[in-house]
Amino acid sequence: MKTAVNKWFALFVVLTAPLLYVIDIFIINVAIPTIKANLNASDAEIQLVIASYLLGSACFLITGGRAGDFLGKKKVFFWGMLAFTITSCICGLSQNATQLNVARFFQGVSSAFMVTQSISLIQVLFTNSKERAIAIGWYGITLSIAAIIGQVLGGYLAETHFVIEGWRLIFFINLPIGILSLLAIHFYLPETPKLEKVRFDYKGALYLTFGLACMIYALTEGRENGFPWWFYAMTLLTITFLLRFIIIQKTKLLNKQDPLIDISLFKLKDFKIGLFAVLFHFMLHTAYLLIVAVYLQSGLGISALACGMYFIPHAILFMISSVFAGKLLPKYGKRVLQLGLIIILISFVLQIIYFSQKDIPFVSMLFLGIYGLGNGLVLPFLLNVVLNNIEEKDAGAASGIFSTFQQTASALGISIIGGIFYSILESDHFKNDYLLALQIGLSAGVICLFIVWFMLSKLPKNYKSETNTLHSME
Repeated sequence: MKTAVNKWFALFVVLTAPLLYVIDIFIINVAIPTIKANLNASDAEIQLVIASYLLGSACFLITGGRAGDFLGKKKVFFWGMLAFTITSCICGLSQNATQLNVARFFQGVSSAFMVTQSISLIQVLFTNSKERAIAIGWYGITLSIAAIIGQVLGGYLAETHFVIEGWRLIFFINLPIGILSLLAIHFYLPETPKLEKVRFDYKGALYLTFGLACMIYALTEGRENGFPWWFYAMTLLTITFLLRFIIIQKTKLLNKQDPLIDISLFKLKDFKIGLFAVLFHFMLHTAYLLIVAVYLQSGLGISALACGMYFIPHAILFMISSVFAGKLLPKYGKRVLQLGLIIILISFVLQIIYFSQKDIPFVSMLFLGIYGLGNGLVLPFLLNVVLNNIEEKDAGAASGIFSTFQQTASALGISIIGGIFYSILESDHFKNDYLLALQIGLSAGVICLFIVWFMLSKLPKNYKSETNTLHSME
């Protein structure tokens, strides 16, 4: 790592982790109807295809970050990438929805280990503040590029039939990229010192994982099965596991051990406000991308490839507005995010009023583009809101909590708002009324928008946010 060329090439290698991670979120959204048809999956099972990936990631983001400190960042990055590549292939070989969802969960787990190391390695590779700022900028750009690639590629591959079904190629495409990344990681990345004093909170990670898993499974499969007795049993287990997790974290903190989450940070008002804003914004964002993709394909009957193309204006305008927002945020603070929420609200209202069962490509793409324009002012900078008043020594712990909330919120959005959407489609009175299902789903999103607005309004009037932190994952 002695030359500048090697350093920047190493950055290229590091960025393959967030690239693959984000692609595998967006590539699935567009291909959901195709996967459902090929695997004869239920609506609940198809929701879990997305939610289980996000859940696996959410449960192990903090643990994954700690693993790099304990074992070495390069080593954990390598094994995380290897596991992600293998689980991607297992997803592609799945014969039913259950196998796919289990594989997706472990694919999410492996992503947590490789993505957290990519962020840490940027800090290691670039000690100069100006170079680090450039590297972090490329990290944010990579996320936006990955979103565009995922949406278009998902539509294209879903309709491709080369030896095997096209939807399986969505997962197998990670194989050649993963192999090249593993070789590059081995030869071009430096190893980092191990922090011997760091210890895993295995018990905390176990309770958090089971608690979140019970919650997501109960919300998706419970709705599909008419909320049977085991739905309430799993809800009780969710509460029990999460309460036990909180007790464990408090105990470890009092005993000056290494908790999975430093819950003392929740005493900070602005930190809590930021997390609630993250929770409801990512719920609406992830659910919106799902229900619109399903509506366009199953409701309007357009092809998967065309659906992917519809999302291009959304991704491009997201990227453009996020660049301008980064310059405006230091001066105007939370008002930039609130402006973004207003633009998103306008987009949702227009879609509720004007979307019809007739496909009008320009109008559909315009609405998606307006949403991307507004979201670019909000989503990339929620991390700045969360970390604004956090001391430097607590930044790592706060970032881990943010990431966990982000991924959990995305899974909840798929389960709750996505569940409302599918409930309308399955009801006897409104069966297969995709327009009504979309309108009600968007209305649920509007409620989330108002909650996010309310949370941001609780921040100080003179609130200003620094913009030198990493963009959150789109």
